[in-house]
Amino acid sequence: MTQTFTAQDAFRAAYENRYTWDQDFPGFTATVTFTHGDQSYTGTVAIKADMSFEVTGIEAEAAKKEIEGQLWEITVHRVRRSFEDSHGKNSFEFGEKFADGAQEIQVTGASMGNSYKIKNNVVTFVNRKIRDIIVNINTFDVLNTDEGYLSLGYDSVYFDAATKEPKAGKSLFRDSFEKVSGYYVLTRREITYLENDQEVDKKVFTFTDIQF
Repeated sequence: MTQTFTAQDAFRAAYENRYTWDQDFPGFTATVTFTHGDQSYTGTVAIKADMSFEVTGIEAEAAKKEIEGQLWEITVHRVRRSFEDSHGKNSFEFGEKFADGAQEIQVTGASMGNSYKIKNNVVTFVNRKIRDIIVNINTFDVLNTDEGYLSLGYDSVYFDAATKEPKAGKSLFRDSFEKVSGYYVLTRREITYLENDQEVDKKVFTFTDIQF
């Protein structure tokens, strides 16, 4: 009997190919440096086994919030959730097949209207509605490990869900990772903000002295 490979099968394979931390993840501390323009702030961060986090040693509240935002981004992408927990209320259909080999996956059900592109078991594009905002994330560079892939280069653009007009310019991310004590950990993130393809701002976060 021929088994049909469905859109859900294809998307599940890419979803389960993401690199995440396992149930034995012990948490770690690191020295963080946040650089924005000519300002630089250094402190200590901790990501705990339960994925909670904290920033200490930085008095400037705005800088602390910037770092906390990145820790939230790190943990939300490294936490391991089953496909059923994340997408059990959704259904999936094949959409357009692109010249570069990418396959569109359209979502129906609870997340109706969202869509993805997958290529070589990697989610290369996300189109997701979050309340009154639509976010598009395009991944163009990944690190393939034996435990799944990590995004190294990607950009994001936000749109007004009603008007479909951009809410701001493009944010371009460049990430670096190192494997420490058996776990891949973000060591550097550079965010470049673009308006009409021209750089208007840049923020850099580095994580050193990582201790599990």
